[in-house]
Amino acid sequence: MVFYKSLIQWYLHNKRDLPWRKTHNPYFIWLSEIMLQQTRVAQGLPYFLSFQEAFPTVFDLADAPEEKVLKLWQGLGYYSRARNLHATAKHVAYNLNGKFPSSYKELLKLKGVGDYTAAAIASISYNEPVPVVDGNVYRVLSRYFGIETDISSSAAKAEFKELAGSQLPKDNAAEFNQAMMEFGALQCVPKSPDCVNCIFNVNCVAYTTGRVDSLPVKLKKTKVTNRYFNYMVVKDALGNTIVQKRTAKGIWHNLYEFPLLETVTPVPDKEVVKLIEQFPGFEFEVKSVHAIMPEVVHKLSHQHLHIRFWEVVTKDIVVNGQSYNKVKAYPYPIVIHNFMEKHWE
Repeated sequence: MVFYKSLIQWYLHNKRDLPWRKTHNPYFIWLSEIMLQQTRVAQGLPYFLSFQEAFPTVFDLADAPEEKVLKLWQGLGYYSRARNLHATAKHVAYNLNGKFPSSYKELLKLKGVGDYTAAAIASISYNEPVPVVDGNVYRVLSRYFGIETDISSSAAKAEFKELAGSQLPKDNAAEFNQAMMEFGALQCVPKSPDCVNCIFNVNCVAYTTGRVDSLPVKLKKTKVTNRYFNYMVVKDALGNTIVQKRTAKGIWHNLYEFPLLETVTPVPDKEVVKLIEQFPGFEFEVKSVHAIMPEVVHKLSHQHLHIRFWEVVTKDIVVNGQSYNKVKAYPYPIVIHNFMEKHWE
């Protein structure tokens, strides 16, 4: 059995009907690949369609205000992807006359484009014979060939890339790479794969040796930091509130939020109320403070954010206060957006 032939045959019979598979336009391939980094297809698809409609060409994306790009991206997470996306669109539109680089090496020079994304664009748009290596590829290859290399190790990427390249048909890189990713996403899934009905079960080392659950090997664990956010939802005499843009580097850069009181450890409600009443950024007298909803734990890749929302009422008119209708148009982290939709008017 030739691995790539069976894989591509499986792909042609089982692939999902996705819009970016109906084109070789590098703009749409790039857009889809950036959106699908660390994101499931089901979650990313509506965003792709929204961007496709709002920005049908790279020039449209380049000319758009950053806030519009971030607003459409809202809820997709990893917002640095959106900022890099916008910066790259400007570079391609203004410096490259709207034409994406046509080789893997040149694609790597684009902001926000790494090995995987460059290989995906180069192979799918230009059929350049470069293999893609992502979580799906690690899983398929490690199980099929019985590879026990720790995929979080420094040597793993080169090893798996070489192996994927050895299986890749030079004249059909586009279908092979997409087939590899699709097989990992639909068939060779992380937990409880349907090995009995897998086309590779006779030759799969993991299946024939009972190691499906232990491959791929990943020893390094992500260190998670806990942070404690108290958002202060101000309501003044006119019913206006305050929001601000996060300009510091880090999570949610250039997104909007309510005034924030962050503590190093969890703090009892009574102490939080005192801290809010004495908050140095408020140039008004606080009439009352109360919690609006229970704590929400918002999990990011390296951080768990323990978030509370507090209504802060004042009889004063707040300087630079804005109405709900105005502030809701800004881009927010999804946890704040959800709060505004469900609990705040």
